[in-house]
Amino acid sequence: MTVLILGAGSDMAVALARQFAAEKYDVQLAARNTSFLQAQENDLRIRYGINASSHAFDAVDFASHPAFYESLPVKPDITICVFGYLGDQELGQTSWQEASRIIHTNYTGAVSILNVVAADYAARHQGTIIGISSVAGERGRQSNYLYGSAKAGFTAYLSGLRNRLFHNGVHVMTVQPGFVYTRMTEGLTLPPLLTAQPIDVASAIVKAARAKKNVLYVKWFWRYIMLIIKYIPEFIFKKLKL
Repeated sequence: MTVLILGAGSDMAVALARQFAAEKYDVQLAARNTSFLQAQENDLRIRYGINASSHAFDAVDFASHPAFYESLPVKPDITICVFGYLGDQELGQTSWQEASRIIHTNYTGAVSILNVVAADYAARHQGTIIGISSVAGERGRQSNYLYGSAKAGFTAYLSGLRNRLFHNGVHVMTVQPGFVYTRMTEGLTLPPLLTAQPIDVASAIVKAARAKKNVLYVKWFWRYIMLIIKYIPEFIFKKLKL
């Protein structure tokens, strides 16, 4: 069994690679920084005795995605879309360059590559697609609505993809990690009780993939936190500073 990790340079992706390698999956690492991937690849081989490989992948180079997937020496059984970009909300409000980077990294790039993977899995009537979305996509907030709106689109995409591919024997899982201590959230003040470590996310994903869950909230209470937030009436919600 082989797992492809798209955006393999992130803290969460490193933890995922190790968790799947511990389960004796061969691991394909894909990201822009292939020099970092090489070290990670060697570590996985030595530590877990599995086959690991590194592949250059750029989430926003949409035209390259079909050729990238075709170049893989073995087609993966599981594909995990981990890449993302939190970005700068305030800058994005005035800079289209920043806004488009947030949108294209978190949504367009994910749809582009997963459409390619989905076509292969549908034809083979097997496979699992896992998308790392965000609770930020469940309701727009002034502090991160550019990121949140892209993740909202990605969540809806995964839901539709799950509905479509079910009939082809392909499983699609949406992951809502909540707050996670990573390089992407470095500098943010995160509430400890609501925040997971990358290893917690990775472990939960491996178990949920085995159980073929449709939607995974890594910390269960996020489901209910977001339910409360979604049901706050708009005339009240718009006055809040969130």
